[in-house]
Formats: sequence, structure tokens, C-alpha cells
Amino acid sequence: PYALNPKDHQTGPDGEDAMGPHYDADFGQWTAPFVMAAINTREVRRSNALLNYAYGKDFRYDEAMLMGKGPLGLAKASATSAGSLAMMGALTIGPIRRAVGGRLPQPGEGPSQEKREAGFFDLQLRGVSAAGPVLSGRGTGDRDPGYGSTSKMLAESAVCLAQDDLGAGGG
Repeated sequence: PYALNPKDHQTGPDGEDAMGPHYDADFGQWTAPFVMAAINTREVRRSNALLNYAYGKDFRYDEAMLMGKGPLGLAKASATSAGSLAMMGALTIGPIRRAVGGRLPQPGEGPSQEKREAGFFDLQLRGVSAAGPVLSGRGTGDRDPGYGSTSKMLAESAVCLAQDDLGAGGG
């Protein structure tokens, strides 16, 4: 979980990435692994280390997809987890990877304009600290997050980076 951190800073309180369904008591829902969590979580932990542990050395971070409550939520989380694991496992087998690779979008390809415009995202955030109140937030977008909203996110990030005095050289 700390592989991207600078040398001598590659340990911390987070364990391995969750690969199966998990009940999140904070949200009261079942979760399934999020496909980008393996990258995003390491980037956030790296940023914390590069910022001299601005969030604390006991900072923990994870990402998952909320699947709902009760038996239906568990079923959706289980099916999503199993499908993700099966796909990752299948793609480690050379002939399957080559057969599927030609059918997947290639660099420069992506969803149609209609699909990009119909996409959306809804993020629910929760921060817990022993030193203060629980913080909650929500972020939504009206376009596909991988295509239609990326330019908005990049522009907003650039404005923040230009206006904030950050001492770190990366993150």
C-alpha cells in the first residue's frame, strides 16, 4: 500500500487492498473494490508523505464502491468483487489477454459522445479524526468521470496548485 512513497517511508497503518465485499459501518452499506483504488490510494499516501505527513503519520485512506444495504447490497458487492477478480485473473493468462486485448478499447478510443454525456459520478466522502468531528462531503459530476469530467477536474486542480503554497515537489 505504500509502494509509491519515498524510501524509508514505505510503511503505515493501511493494510492490503480489499479484494472482496466488505460491510462499511460508517456508510451502513456493503462495498466492492473500486477499479482505480489500487492507484489512487497510493497517490494519496505518497502525497501525505511528501507533505511531511500533513494528515498525520496515522493517516489511513481507502476507496470502494457503495453497493447498498442488506442482502441485495451484499449480493451486488459479492458479484462485483467476483467479476473483478475473475477478469484480473483471466487477463494474467497470455492467450486470454491477447484474445480480449483486441476487443478492448485501444489508445485513443473511448466511449461515444452520447455515452460520455450520459455518464455521471457521485462521490461520498467521510473523514474521521480522533481530534475533531467527523467530516462528510459529496462530489458529483454530470459527465463520464474518465472522459467528460476530466478536463474540468484538471482545470480546477491547476487553479488550486497555482494559488496554494505547496512545499512538496510532487504527490
